Amino acid sequence: MTRTAASLLIVALLAGCSTLPRDGPSGRNVVQGASSPERAGDYALIDLDFALSERLKAAPPPSFSSLALASSDAPTDIIGIGDTLAVSVYEPGGGLFSGMGTTTATSGAQMLPPLVVGRTGAVPIPFAGEVNVQGLTPSQAAAAVRRALIGKVANPQVIVTIGANASNAVTVLGDVRNPGRQPLSSNLDRLLDVIAAAGGPSRSLYDIDVRIQRDDKVYTAPLSIVTTEFNENVRLQRGDQVNLVHKPRRFSSFGAFNAVARSELPSGPLTLSEALSGVGGLDSNLANARSVLIFRFERPEVAQALGIQQAPTSRGVPVVYRLNLNEAEGFFIASNFQMQPDDIIYAPRAGAAEMRKFFEFVQSMTRVVYDVSVTSTLNR
Repeated sequence: MTRTAASLLIVALLAGCSTLPRDGPSGRNVVQGASSPERAGDYALIDLDFALSERLKAAPPPSFSSLALASSDAPTDIIGIGDTLAVSVYEPGGGLFSGMGTTTATSGAQMLPPLVVGRTGAVPIPFAGEVNVQGLTPSQAAAAVRRALIGKVANPQVIVTIGANASNAVTVLGDVRNPGRQPLSSNLDRLLDVIAAAGGPSRSLYDIDVRIQRDDKVYTAPLSIVTTEFNENVRLQRGDQVNLVHKPRRFSSFGAFNAVARSELPSGPLTLSEALSGVGGLDSNLANARSVLIFRFERPEVAQALGIQQAPTSRGVPVVYRLNLNEAEGFFIASNFQMQPDDIIYAPRAGAAEMRKFFEFVQSMTRVVYDVSVTSTLNR
């Protein structure tokens, strides 16, 4: 039994060098997998210096899809089915409407009870019957009612207003405090108007995309852009669906840190030094401070400006930025390097930490052999 255990130990030690578990790849493995003049790797490995961090900060902001094409000039006071109208009729001679108990007379003007536009698109007008008002503006509806009353009322004057707007509305969904239908009016028909009427966004505006769906078209832009660019605060039209979609901006940290976490990006810029302190900093007993790595899918135009020749993927150009925090300059660079959404910070283990872990593994296997030997002796 002792010889069997010893054989298992030898096999385990021989395999240990290649199968010893890690939190992630070693710094050497990262270097070996990068592109070089001799071979094309899966990513570009770039050593960070202060000049490079300045060039990254100076890069133009990413371009976003625009809502400008969604702006509509369609009127927002068109009468539709379900609208409630307030109709006032002024008859100079008086008498015809004044005898109706359902009207209110004020200085010669008779106000009819609230009239709801029915499924046929018409409203009932006393002495005139059903008058079609669907698709008309209030002034056009007043003219239609007046024409229907001619011959029954001497020179009637009619005023029509929309009391409750049911058809000129948009639907606001997603990350707003009060989702639902929001009416449009001539001075409250812009995107930010209806979002504010719905209680405003329930999350940070930097983590929200706005989507406007109209018929079979969808328009999208970040809410932060809508609040800063006037032409993005577009006019809406009846029937639009506005959806505020939560799109969190996060970065992750792996490896030899005091805390491994997925963290939210704040509303403003976040530097690498702030990100490192937010996760507790490097583990001084394990981390290789000479090789702090930031994995990023860089925008193709930024990679081209930096002279990176790595082929882009559907998400961007895969780049690994490497920073040496064993040098004092590294901390100045870290305080100037700005984090981006979906960045991954990785700190590989130092060689001494890997060696210590290896010897702990050997010690644990040696203990197994010792226990087997003692058990075998006692059994004999």
